[in-house]
Amino acid sequence: MQVGDIARAYGAALRASCVLTPEQHSVLSAIERCRTAALGGHKFVCNHCGYTVPMYDSCRNRHCPTCQSLEQHRWIERRRERTLPTPYFHVVFTLPAELREIVLAHRELLFTMLMRAASETLLTLAHDGKRLGATPAITMVLHTWTRELLFHPHVHAIVSAGGLRIDDQPRWVRGSDRYLFPVKVMAKLFRRLFRDTLLEAIESGLVTLPSGSCESAVRAALFDKPWVVYVKAPFGGADQVFNYLGRYTHRVGISNARILRSNAVGVTFATKHGRTCTLLQVEFLRRLLQHVLPKGFHKIRHYGLCSASHVRLGTLERARSLLNQRGDQQQPESALAPAPQSWTECLLTLTGVDVLSCPRCATGRMIPQPLCDSRSPALNDTS
Repeated sequence: MQVGDIARAYGAALRASCVLTPEQHSVLSAIERCRTAALGGHKFVCNHCGYTVPMYDSCRNRHCPTCQSLEQHRWIERRRERTLPTPYFHVVFTLPAELREIVLAHRELLFTMLMRAASETLLTLAHDGKRLGATPAITMVLHTWTRELLFHPHVHAIVSAGGLRIDDQPRWVRGSDRYLFPVKVMAKLFRRLFRDTLLEAIESGLVTLPSGSCESAVRAALFDKPWVVYVKAPFGGADQVFNYLGRYTHRVGISNARILRSNAVGVTFATKHGRTCTLLQVEFLRRLLQHVLPKGFHKIRHYGLCSASHVRLGTLERARSLLNQRGDQQQPESALAPAPQSWTECLLTLTGVDVLSCPRCATGRMIPQPLCDSRSPALNDTS
C-alpha cells in the first residue's frame, strides 16, 4: 500500500469535500498519476528468457513520497562539495502552537520569516566576538509536519562546529566540542527576531490574524511564552553529516514504508516508539496536502560559508584548505568519489539491488524497450 494507491482511490472524494489550492490540486494529480500508465514509460525485456515487465515513469513532484529517494541521494552527492571536514551540530527551531494558524494563512511569507529568524540567530551569535567571532557553514531545511501529519512548522539546521574568521589573516576558529551556543540565549534571540518581523508585517497589513484567533494568546506566545530551540550532540565527521542530511532534505510528510494498511476503518500508519495512527482516507489525504509548499518556495537554504556568495568567492574552499592544513579531520574518500548518474546505479548504491538483473532467470539482463501502448499495462511474457 502506497500513498499513490490511496490518492487514486479517494482523491475524488477529497476534492468534493475540501477546497484545495492550485498547488494542492497539482500535487494530488501528480501523486495519482505517478508510476502509472498515464505517464507512459518502457517495458523491460530479459535478453535471456524473454520475461517482460512494464516500468512506468514517475511524476518527479517534490511532494511525492515515491519520487524522493533517488532525488535525495543525488542531492546529497551534489552537496558533498559544500560540507567541511569538521564536526557539525543539529539545531531545531520550533514555532509555538499559538502561531500555527497565522502561518497556515500566510505560508510563504511566514515560512520565509521563520527561516530568516533562525539563520540570523545562528549568524548573530557566531559573529559575536565573545562567542565564536567567525562565520560558520549552515544548511537549513524547513519541515511542517508531525509524525501524525499535523501542521507543525519548524526548521532543521546543520551548523559547523567552528567558523572562518575573515580578516587580514583568515583563520579557522574551532568551536566547542560540547555545545554550539546556550539554548536559552538562542531561543530568546530567535523569538525576538521573529516577533519583530511579524509585528512589522501585521502593522503594514501584510499579515492579518485569521478569524477565530485569540489575540491575547498570540501576544502571550510572542512576548511571554518560552520558545523551544533544541541542539543535538555534534556529529563525528563529514560522512555522518551526509547520512544525516538525507533524513531531512527530501522528507515529504510520510514515506510509503510507514503505511501499514488501508481498509474500511481507514489508513493506519506508523508514528514513533511503536505507536500507530489511523485516519479516514480523505482526512489522511487532507493532512498530507497541508504540507504542500508554495510554488517556487525553496525549503532547503544555505547560509554563512555555504551561501552562494561565499561559494562563488572561494571562501568555503579557503575554510576547507585551512581545516585540512590543521589536520583535524581529512575529507573522507567517499566525498571525493564520483556520484552515480543513472537511476539504476543510484538504486544499486542505496539498496545493493541490481534492478536490471532478471528477477525470473537471474541470468539475463533487463533491456528497456518502448511500450507498444503506454496507456495500458504490459503483461509478463512467459513464452
